[in-house]
Amino acid sequence: MRVYSINSFGNLSTGTIAVDIARLLNRTGHQARLAYARGKVAEDISSYRIGSTVDLYLHAGLSRITDRTGGFSTHATHALLHDIQAFRPDLIHLHNLHGYYLNYEVLFRYLQKSMIPVVWTLHDCWSYTGHCCYYSRNGCQKWQNECRDCQYLGSYPASMVDHSRQNYHRKRALFCSLKNMVLVPVSYWLGNELKQSFLKEIPSVVIQNGIDLDVFKPTPSEFRKRYDLEQAVIILGVASTWDERKGLQDFIELSKIIAPPLQIVLVGLDDRQRRQLPGNIIGLPRTSSVQELAGLYSTADVYVNASVEETFGLPTVEAMACGTPSIVYRATALPEVISPGNGFVVEPHDVLGVKHRVLELMDKMPTAESLRECSRQYDKNVKYEAYLQLYKQILGDGS
Repeated sequence: MRVYSINSFGNLSTGTIAVDIARLLNRTGHQARLAYARGKVAEDISSYRIGSTVDLYLHAGLSRITDRTGGFSTHATHALLHDIQAFRPDLIHLHNLHGYYLNYEVLFRYLQKSMIPVVWTLHDCWSYTGHCCYYSRNGCQKWQNECRDCQYLGSYPASMVDHSRQNYHRKRALFCSLKNMVLVPVSYWLGNELKQSFLKEIPSVVIQNGIDLDVFKPTPSEFRKRYDLEQAVIILGVASTWDERKGLQDFIELSKIIAPPLQIVLVGLDDRQRRQLPGNIIGLPRTSSVQELAGLYSTADVYVNASVEETFGLPTVEAMACGTPSIVYRATALPEVISPGNGFVVEPHDVLGVKHRVLELMDKMPTAESLRECSRQYDKNVKYEAYLQLYKQILGDGS
């Protein structure tokens, strides 16, 4: 079985998922190749870099003045098609097609003609909207019928003009044209959203994201000693980028109603955000070390995911695997991984409710062993084996 994957990132974010699936394919006697535009890919993975840094910036600039994300990078996309043809895949696995690196119209015209089976993992909502990747925080439902007058033009992928209606119809025509495609939403919430979109007639199966349980596990850390927090109750928040939907302002509001020994620690802040934090919040930059991140999860007493828009919420599972309970908002896919005994769900922006649940956890803390056991269902080896079974089902390969 020869599988060709396409994603915006090679080694970050969704790229780690694409790489894990490629490694599993190679390990089980199949052949995988990953095409990507950003970052790097480990040498053990056969890979192809799509376009150049110049092309990325040009595509991003043109998108900003036209609202046509995915409408440029034509030359880079044709070069990608040549690499696909040289590899001769039995199946093509799509991940994030947005990211200023790919012309999705050129790609889908090729997929129509080639008739190569396609699996498309949906990591966000971009595939069925006219502009945005997320829409829940303002309750927008235009995507169910026809996007127009977009209220998210300032959000990624930002644009100075509104062509959401044209984008919506262009995507619907192209994405619904393939007769041999299966969609894979990464959460049950996203799967339900799909059923209300123009993609509702395309076959789909939910495969949640997985984590590396050999990395995310109870891990020693010097963090408490370094920051003189031996007696503190650490409330941890983690994000790769802190913006409106990730809940930075909610943590600031929470800091106003707590006192020692409760201590908020936020990871992933930029320099400006760290300078503007209240004095009782410890702000840390983003870490590229998963071992360091596992140590922070393990050190914390409670992990709080204050995001209001997530198609899965992987950090919540990572914290659980490190033996730390979580508090999440009742928003999008976040409650899916919370069950009795491993954390709590509170209403969005209810910082007083977060405080009460933290105190409740301090009175009756679940054991690290029980939390670790809860996380085993998200073992990446189990989750990504489901992709191999899906490939075989699509290709009619019972082996």
